[in-house]
Amino acid sequence: MEHIDVAHPYFGVFLLFVITFGAFWATTVAARFVSRALAAKDSEKIKLSIYECGPEVTKQPNRISTQFYLFALLFLLFDVEVVFMFPWAIDFKLLGWFGFVEMLLFILLLAIGFVYAWKKGALEWHSIK
Repeated sequence: MEHIDVAHPYFGVFLLFVITFGAFWATTVAARFVSRALAAKDSEKIKLSIYECGPEVTKQPNRISTQFYLFALLFLLFDVEVVFMFPWAIDFKLLGWFGFVEMLLFILLLAIGFVYAWKKGALEWHSIK
């Protein structure tokens, strides 16, 4: 077995990682057992029903289109990618031609993703009928 170098600059970080992982695991296991021990064992229908005034709740099908989520995901994706251009713009002169070519490749990949989403119809708005 090799000698563990406790004087290594990252040994403390590793030790904190191990302790944190152990604490997280122990907390998760303890919470699972405690919640099962303290959970109510009664399963009467009235006790499990939602407590509200008015008529009994009936389950309705979900009428929210997944188009909302897809549109939001695409917005976040392209928005975050555009945010990566700001540090490049600040250090444009420092990066020189290498940085310019890197940003052109980045914009090309961004455009390819945009065209792909466009061709798949992800940017078209469909109405719910």
